[in-house]
Amino acid sequence: MVQTLPYGEWSSPIDAALAAAHDGHPESVDFVGEEAWWTEPRPAEGGRRTLVRRTADGTEESVLPPPWNVRSRVMEYGGRPWTGVMRPEGPLVVFVNFADQRLYAYEPAAPGAGPRPLTPLSPVGGGLRWVDPTLHVEHGEVWCVLEEFTGDGAGDVRRVAAAVPLDGSAARDRDTVRELTDGRHRFVTGPRLSPDGRRAAWLVWDHPRMPWDGTELIVAEVTEDGTFLEPRTLAGGPEESIAQAEWASDGSLLYASDRTGWWNLYRDGEPLCSREEEFAGPLWKVGQRWFAPLDGGLIAVVHGRGAAALGILDPDSGEVVDAAGPWTEFAATLAAHGSRVVAIGASPRSAGEVVELDSRTGRTRVIGAAHEDPVDPTYYPEPQIRTFTGPGGRDIHAHIYPPHHPGHIAPAHELPPYVVWAHGGPTGRASLVLDLEIAYFTSRGIGVAVVNYGGSTGYGREYRDRLREQWGVVDVEDCAGVALALAEEGTADRDRLAVRGGSAGGWTTAVSLTTTDVYACGTILYPVLDLVNWGSGETHDFESRYLDSLVGSYADVPGRYTERSPVEHADRITVPFLLLQGLDDVICPPAQCERFLTRLEGRRIPHAYIAFDGEGHGFRRAETMVRALEAELSLYAQVFGLNPPGIPILELSK
Repeated sequence: MVQTLPYGEWSSPIDAALAAAHDGHPESVDFVGEEAWWTEPRPAEGGRRTLVRRTADGTEESVLPPPWNVRSRVMEYGGRPWTGVMRPEGPLVVFVNFADQRLYAYEPAAPGAGPRPLTPLSPVGGGLRWVDPTLHVEHGEVWCVLEEFTGDGAGDVRRVAAAVPLDGSAARDRDTVRELTDGRHRFVTGPRLSPDGRRAAWLVWDHPRMPWDGTELIVAEVTEDGTFLEPRTLAGGPEESIAQAEWASDGSLLYASDRTGWWNLYRDGEPLCSREEEFAGPLWKVGQRWFAPLDGGLIAVVHGRGAAALGILDPDSGEVVDAAGPWTEFAATLAAHGSRVVAIGASPRSAGEVVELDSRTGRTRVIGAAHEDPVDPTYYPEPQIRTFTGPGGRDIHAHIYPPHHPGHIAPAHELPPYVVWAHGGPTGRASLVLDLEIAYFTSRGIGVAVVNYGGSTGYGREYRDRLREQWGVVDVEDCAGVALALAEEGTADRDRLAVRGGSAGGWTTAVSLTTTDVYACGTILYPVLDLVNWGSGETHDFESRYLDSLVGSYADVPGRYTERSPVEHADRITVPFLLLQGLDDVICPPAQCERFLTRLEGRRIPHAYIAFDGEGHGFRRAETMVRALEAELSLYAQVFGLNPPGIPILELSK
């Protein structure tokens, strides 16, 4: 029997513990011989990521027990943290351990042998860090990116491509690490060796550019002893972003460039499939893969416009045939072996799964991390893909998740509360996939509107360039535009609108609360709040010049940094808010939150500040996510006048 209850007061089997237990998804898929391997999150084990393999008999097994955590901190966001090969005696894998950031070699088949360190610890700054490894067993080396701190400052760092001996000698002597590049560029990706072993290719860029602004594709000759000679720029530049480069089996060089305004694929400089679609994305993590060449000349691709499908591209005809199946979104990680492709696929009804595609037959199947509904799927939201009209007639892309419950409806004529979600980045995109955090709210009668505001990727360079020097303006206007449009069309209650976001989304939330009267409350997670200090030493090196494009050079527009910073306008907040922060966050440090709250003293605005020890930028521990989610719901309940069952009351200070 369907029961009538007010929005926000529906009982739901999707509690915070369930949402936390299913947070995250597989990443970094690759082949080790014939086997598919990947990393998986373990929220209940301190948020670590383990390495998983699918053995020949079809079983999945975790390769590394706690406390091993396969995750790199290079550029703080990390990237591809492992590599492996299959030998007659069994697999050999090399991985980065999060706790000490050392490279380790591990042979699971060796009796009684655990991981052995390949690289040393360093007492200087953030130490030595590694990412994007590739094994070259014939040379007894693993090639990767080395990030080396030379002092205690965030900018005291150098990055080079390096070769680490597999014999473990570098664990005792740093000088045995062979540097492959000269360090003249601030940022570098792991080198890819051509099939004949004579050439290497990699990407570089420098401040103040971010990798989606402009990168260069470098190619060098490789000598028999592995030395790189005569590196030269093959493509790219300050206004052209090359996101990935790989060698095909015939020795041609494939890469994704946005020179036309869309990330399309090229082979030795010639376009393969010119479309107003993206065949790559923003390089937030070193080693992300949007395409993988197959032995026969075909190319596996992740592509789309506002979405990301898995397909097979015929480079001769330019035709793309997409994989059949229920998945509507694929992550920026895939690998190919023979005719087989593995990738991570998801949909609005399923979380991330390891999917295998046979390019010969077109057959797809789930081979790992298979989605299992933890509750009756009738409790999942039913999202809508919408495009709204913003200021000046510009398009605003959004995913709308109306309240949904199989056993409850709201009283006639009552409009639901809605929470506008601003994604992080801000150069990124919210994917249309099953998210139990969203279902946590929608199954209780609270709608969610996820906005891919101007600046988001997936819609071409012109769309993402809308945010250039307009951060805190376009993102705020677009989120408000969606919220007000939902209210005006009778979808949402105008008096019960909220805004929330983390990282750059936390910035958008805070600016929204200090510059608009659209929202009744907001949830701010690990945000940027103070542009002046964030851009002058409070954040890490990778994003230390990000504001040059998002806001403008501080030397040219210093007033703009003060004008837009929420910390300077805390006195303008008139509605309740929740502020959530990790105390180990080096990207958006807690000092920003503390200054913001100090400026708020005496204002008597109801609010709560919860800081989590042991959490960095983004929450990974199950207990943290549970407390954060329940606190957020309690905030909305108090502000919107709701009485959700079984939710601890968040104490709001004044």
